[in-house]
Amino acid sequence: MKVILKEAVGGLGKVGDVVDVADGYAQNYLIPRGMAVMATPGTLKDWAQRKAALAKKEAQEREEAQALADRLKDKEVKIEARVGDGGRLYGSVTSREIAAAIKAQLKIKVDRKKIELPDSIKELGIYPVTIKVYPGVDATVNVNVVKSREEK
Repeated sequence: MKVILKEAVGGLGKVGDVVDVADGYAQNYLIPRGMAVMATPGTLKDWAQRKAALAKKEAQEREEAQALADRLKDKEVKIEARVGDGGRLYGSVTSREIAAAIKAQLKIKVDRKKIELPDSIKELGIYPVTIKVYPGVDATVNVNVVKSREEK
């Protein structure tokens, strides 16, 4: 029996795939659980339209993400931190602080979970930080860690 998968099923395929499965597997497992529908001419046409709409929406999201990545690319944000002996910080610079600095200085909101720190930032200096804007779309921002004004 041919069915159209409504969700990804391990070993069968991903959403929208038309697969040939045993009748019992389709009628007793996939269809009752809402994981698939029978592949009739009407449902095939409906899924083709849905796939086209999803592809269009994904292309638009990717384009917006690329525009955001271009705005972030090669920018620098300055973060002031308290420093101890030898230029070492009293802690480390976190992704939350970097996201706040980007929002304050560049006026761009970035989710802190999408910021990838190569290592802990525990010393003064400039560090390249990667931001995962969208799957396959990354931007690099330079984080300049300087002494806080009180300590200068």
